[in-house]
Amino acid sequence: MQISALLRNGLELAVYRDGETGPALVFQHGLCGGSGQIAEAMQGLGLQRWQGLECRGHGLSPLGDEVSIACFADDVAAMIEAIGTPVVLGGISMGAAIATRLAVTRPDLVRALVLVRPAWVVEDAPENMAPNAEVGMLLEVLPLDQARAFFASGETSRRLEGQAPDNLASLKGFFNRRPQAETARLLTTISADGPGITADDLRSLRIPALVCGCGEDAIHPMAHAQALADLIPQARLDTERADLQEPVTIKGVSIGIPICEDIWAPHVCDDLAGRGAEMLLVPNGSPFEHDKDDRRLAEVR
Repeated sequence: MQISALLRNGLELAVYRDGETGPALVFQHGLCGGSGQIAEAMQGLGLQRWQGLECRGHGLSPLGDEVSIACFADDVAAMIEAIGTPVVLGGISMGAAIATRLAVTRPDLVRALVLVRPAWVVEDAPENMAPNAEVGMLLEVLPLDQARAFFASGETSRRLEGQAPDNLASLKGFFNRRPQAETARLLTTISADGPGITADDLRSLRIPALVCGCGEDAIHPMAHAQALADLIPQARLDTERADLQEPVTIKGVSIGIPICEDIWAPHVCDDLAGRGAEMLLVPNGSPFEHDKDDRRLAEVR
């Protein structure tokens, strides 16, 4: 993976790229993500060329004075202009909001969309972003240890522990991010923001779009993915349905294979056992947590 700099308003923003062939592909990370999240999403593409920008305040890119989805989108537009050709533009969460904004405001730069687990449709400050805003507020007003403890004992933490443990793990990870003040500013400001477009803007798009959503995700609701797929005329919705997987039989043993966070979805393990699974094999790529092994075992027993 190669790294270079994009100069914007006196700031050197980090640009990552890899691959050699194929149509130009740009993929953007989510809120408080970075190049690692982009590279992970690009795994399996072989020699397909891709690149992504670490937005202001993310990874190696300095924060600067302005923080907004519109500002981040303008930076991505400048990077695409340097490519010199319209791109397939994708992103996860905040990155998906950046992509939809650019598809509307800079149609000359975008030939197709890939929207993964969108956290916004068109509204500012959607309710699903409230947990991120809560963590940001706590980091803003309390010392780190107090902020972490206050969140861990609160209603949001208790609710997500049962409904969406992987979301909870990501929220807890924000308390480990540095600098604390910049993390607080990003979480509070971006959670209150939006892509700055309308439903009619999305209806006017005339490019293909792939929208990917998951039903077991409180921060990135399936309803948002469905809404975007309904609004964009040439969109196709791809849904991750953990509860529909069938066990496979290997050498006479029936094995259920919930993928990563599927294991946290309600009734998935019970459902696989009911279909005859004698063993669960769980490929896992979730964020590390000290107590996660114990919680996983409790879930499958």
